[in-house]
Amino acid sequence: MPRNALVVRGGWDGHAPVAATELFIPFLEREGFTVRVEESNEVYEDEALLASTDLVVQTVTMSTIERTAFEKLRAAIEGGLGFAGWHGGIADSYRNNSDYLHLVGGQFATHPGKPHDGSLGERPGDASDNFLPYTVEINEAGRAHPITQGIEDFDLVNEQYWVLHDDYIDVLATTTHPAREDQPWHRPVTSPAVWTRQWGEGRIFVATPGHDLETLQHPSVRTIIERGLLWASRTA
Repeated sequence: MPRNALVVRGGWDGHAPVAATELFIPFLEREGFTVRVEESNEVYEDEALLASTDLVVQTVTMSTIERTAFEKLRAAIEGGLGFAGWHGGIADSYRNNSDYLHLVGGQFATHPGKPHDGSLGERPGDASDNFLPYTVEINEAGRAHPITQGIEDFDLVNEQYWVLHDDYIDVLATTTHPAREDQPWHRPVTSPAVWTRQWGEGRIFVATPGHDLETLQHPSVRTIIERGLLWASRTA
């Protein structure tokens, strides 16, 4: 049966919303989706379009959303629309809207940078100042879930998201920020790295890795995102 996907992209250019989504559009088309691309979240105002859509893939870092657009998106998700994305495109969107944060269940707080002493690499003054070596650990629930089943723990050198979250998300993988002498926290802090959320009849999927194209093309990251897109798609 034909399915429809809506790619909504924009916001901060540093996350390459166009190039990043172009990595996954061919995958969706191979999986039988007709894909529509919009460069503004104003499209969420179109209730008829959302009703005929099975999956929204959002890559909009920061930016803002009008109240009516958000409310129509939320209502569509509650009615069965799938909502999915990665990194800041879904977990750091619309800081002006606390109800959006409630919908998604987890929000980017920070990505600790390298120590100034050079112990984790030099700080050249660009985005790589925040690239740390870290591990994405698949938990017990993740080992049984179709999104992450069969994927082993894997290492990345990139932004490690510290996420503020609630306990209504179903966490499939985590990452732990170690205690560091140069930082004000005094014990390791574990954040969700991959999670799902059931909202009404709709499914939400979030993966926090994905700052740049290199990370998105890491075999484990790409597999998790592709599976997550399919999992989130409308089921009824």
